[in-house]
Amino acid sequence: MSVENIRQKLIVSESPHIRQGDTTAGIMLDVVIALIPVLIAGIMIFGYRAGVLAGVCVASSVIFEWAWCRILKKPSSIGDFSAVVTGLLLAMNLPVTMPFWMAILGAFFAIVIVKQFFGGIGHNFMNPALAARAFLLTSWPQQMTTWVKPFAPVDLSLGADIVSSATPLAIIKSGTGELSSYMDMFLGKIGGCMGEVSTLALLIGALYLLVRRVIRIRIPFSYIATVSVLTFIFGGKDGLFTGDVLTHLLSGGLILGAFFMATDYVTTPYTKTGQIIFGIGCGVLTSVIRIWGGYPEGVSYSILLMNVAAPLIDRFTQPKRFGEIGKKRGAKGNV
Repeated sequence: MSVENIRQKLIVSESPHIRQGDTTAGIMLDVVIALIPVLIAGIMIFGYRAGVLAGVCVASSVIFEWAWCRILKKPSSIGDFSAVVTGLLLAMNLPVTMPFWMAILGAFFAIVIVKQFFGGIGHNFMNPALAARAFLLTSWPQQMTTWVKPFAPVDLSLGADIVSSATPLAIIKSGTGELSSYMDMFLGKIGGCMGEVSTLALLIGALYLLVRRVIRIRIPFSYIATVSVLTFIFGGKDGLFTGDVLTHLLSGGLILGAFFMATDYVTTPYTKTGQIIFGIGCGVLTSVIRIWGGYPEGVSYSILLMNVAAPLIDRFTQPKRFGEIGKKRGAKGNV
């Protein structure tokens, strides 16, 4: 067995360590399967351009991964499907009207700058897809915040008249406009990024990941619960305890981020306590940005900031080593 294959079978976990048969490729395939309902919902809501955009993101990510390994004469890592997952998640974080060349540039940033510059899979310090979203949002804010109404025709060239639509979070932030019903938010009949509008599809994929034990509930639960509590207390326009919690839960990227990106193995703490702290931190930052910040959405930036803090969280929550020798009070040496 090659060194590369051995590396792919190593899973970092809290001690004591128990060997399992999980592989990187198997885990990534499960994530791809979990994202299929979300992709199907995006195509049904926004049209065939959503599927083409996802294909462009995935193909670009795989090509950049292959090319980088080829240039550096490293073993090809496209077989672990991590580039496919990154491409899919990037597509889920883009509006369906995103120009293809910008999506390709986002894939380059995610794969080469964020992932490969730091050593490849297992070494990146933040989620590549979210980092690419933040890069694109900073560089082209208008294109990244152009939403279309669901079931409005959007062709490949964007030549047809596009009917724009505000997201529910933007309506709450501005205080103008009429909010969609909770059922419309749940099914995906709202504006937003391709992969964040249908809560139903996201929950189907999340349930699959939980049943397959690819992810644990600690981070998503602590994340969503924190946002629920804080938006209920502070999110209302008429004072405390008047916030519209369901709108914050059913719109924006909260469900997508909580189950599919905040649970990334590499960029999140490995201890149970650390994962709960991580989820709470994401929830606090998301709520602060949504309620008091100038931007209506805060999921991407909150997860990225907590990614940076993950090593520090691990440092303070790591379990005691087994077999450690302590000191007796009054003794001069170890006993």
